[in-house]
Amino acid sequence: MANTAQSKKRARQSEARYAVNKARRSRIRTFLRKVEEAIASGNPDAAQAALKAAQPELARGVTKGVLHKNTVARKMSRLASRVKAVVKV
Repeated sequence: MANTAQSKKRARQSEARYAVNKARRSRIRTFLRKVEEAIASGNPDAAQAALKAAQPELARGVTKGVLHKNTVARKMSRLASRVKAVVKV
């Protein structure tokens, strides 16, 4: 339990930051799910559009400190290759 004024403020800040980061993570996951669904549907145009919409969200997750840059780079690379495979077929 926070006792000093400083520790009480830090606890409030931590909770607020947790809520914001949780919302950001949820938003990113939603964009990723849309890409996955577009790939599963086999529609190349929808898959490309969903990927194009998801990439800035992932990049924003890195700049805001929600995700690690290598994690995002890996996810973008794997998604891009899967979308490319759908487009070719």
